[in-house]
Amino acid sequence: MNTINETHFNFPNQQAVYRGKVREVYTIGDTLLVMIATDRLSAFDVVLPKQIPYKGQILNQIATQMMEATADIVPNWMLATPDPNVTIGSLCTPFKVEMVIRGYLSGHAWREYKSGKRQLCGVAMPEGMKENDKFLQPIITPATKAAMGDHDEDISREDIIAKGIVTENDYAVLEKYTRALFKRGTEIAASRGLILVDTKYEFGKTKTGEIVLIDEIHTPDSSRYFYADGYQERQNSGERQKQLSKEFVREWLIANHFQGKEGQQLPVMTDAKAAEISERYIELYERITGERFIKSDTSNILQRIEQQVTGFLNRTT
Repeated sequence: MNTINETHFNFPNQQAVYRGKVREVYTIGDTLLVMIATDRLSAFDVVLPKQIPYKGQILNQIATQMMEATADIVPNWMLATPDPNVTIGSLCTPFKVEMVIRGYLSGHAWREYKSGKRQLCGVAMPEGMKENDKFLQPIITPATKAAMGDHDEDISREDIIAKGIVTENDYAVLEKYTRALFKRGTEIAASRGLILVDTKYEFGKTKTGEIVLIDEIHTPDSSRYFYADGYQERQNSGERQKQLSKEFVREWLIANHFQGKEGQQLPVMTDAKAAEISERYIELYERITGERFIKSDTSNILQRIEQQVTGFLNRTT
């Protein structure tokens, strides 16, 4: 099955290309970005060698719907989606932090808590919590934005401001937007029978100085979801939560003795495992959007993208 690993396009008026862990971003002139969602899969800040069928389409289409569903409360960078794997938007200067917000003690937060820590990014976590317990109020635990191949690092609000990574005034806006988006995302998830456990948001500034939401939003790569039905019963009995997120990939890697640490070897991912992961991504798409996932034609996926993007740029620039 055809998947997207790397792209090497030369679009009209193209100025630069940035390759992230799973997205490739083309700068067009001094006003536009073309963001291509590849089928690459990353975990523990490592890009795995095998691609996941339809993953890029799934991420891009969820992010598109969520951008549209939150545009009334937070401005975003998106202008058009001419292809299932592509979003075109305004050129922005990204803030060098990811705004991580957690409603529940799960994933990285739980691993830190389990090791004995009671503070994460300068935020106190109460004693006596169990894995996947709900916080009284969602907590914001930012991370520095790493370059490809590097690890994101936890950082406190105080350090972000003290180091001049973000000004105090801008950071107040980022916090306000993060809480508003998480509240809306929680409401959307609840309407689909899901719990939005935690997520991350990225922001940038437009040429006019407006702070806007960029990148993806509420996708399985940036978010963790639980099924709401039976959540409390599973917590009370100590059972594992039924979830839709990329955490199952991390758990598979951990079970195969890989957590991105020096000297560890990536396990081999079979075609069957890649197909299973793809089906999990499709399941999340259908649950969070309430729509059936329609697989795009991947017979010549790179040519399809090039034609769609070039056609859009020629019509609008």
